[in-house]
Amino acid sequence: MAYIFCTILNSGIFLPIIIFSGMAYAILAKKLTVQAAVTGGILACLIYLASGYIGVAMMTAFFISGSVATSWQRNKKQAFLIEEETGKGRTASQVLANAGVSALAAVIIMFFPGLRSTMLLVIAAAFASATADTLSSELGMLYGKRFFNIITFKTDRCGMDGVISLEGTLIGVAGSCIIATLYGLGFGWNINIAFIVIAGTIGNLTDSVLGALLERKGIIGNDIVNFLSTLSAGVAVGLLQVLF
Repeated sequence: MAYIFCTILNSGIFLPIIIFSGMAYAILAKKLTVQAAVTGGILACLIYLASGYIGVAMMTAFFISGSVATSWQRNKKQAFLIEEETGKGRTASQVLANAGVSALAAVIIMFFPGLRSTMLLVIAAAFASATADTLSSELGMLYGKRFFNIITFKTDRCGMDGVISLEGTLIGVAGSCIIATLYGLGFGWNINIAFIVIAGTIGNLTDSVLGALLERKGIIGNDIVNFLSTLSAGVAVGLLQVLF
């Protein structure tokens, strides 16, 4: 913890401003609980140590886009919205569920620098998955035309675990593209951009599959689903890099 705090202070003026401002906004706007904001700040520092400002930018893009999508026309979503936030904001476990895989990849980079190129892709893919999942779920409720169960392909109720729409899925792909674009700005434009978008989409669909098979039956909770879906995106991008 002391090492991370020193990193914030020694990284120049911009990182402390970004992290502390983000934490303050998230708490005051009731997007995150205090514990969740502190957790997010620690994860942001780990990601910065491994990937610099681009990694923090990807995390910030996920948080901002997700917050906007969650708030967008919220009154229209109340009929089928499954509330994932407490009255004071998202919890530390939810932060870990969405950003934990990226943070783990950052730690791997610090201990095994030879794996940096692959782990940078994992960081991006995990955030692409988390962004795609949030945008497709929140905006798919509003703009989806036909909702169906991802396992049975039968028509199902909007907002239920494992229920998707074509429109929501495409919005999710757009979310993955946002993260892939940030990766490209920082680490170059190459085939990895496509890998990130594909992996983010795989993670998003994995989230829906796990929701339909396990979460809907109460076997696992939403935090575990989110963590496993981002992990699947990380594994997918690693396999894509090896295969192609």
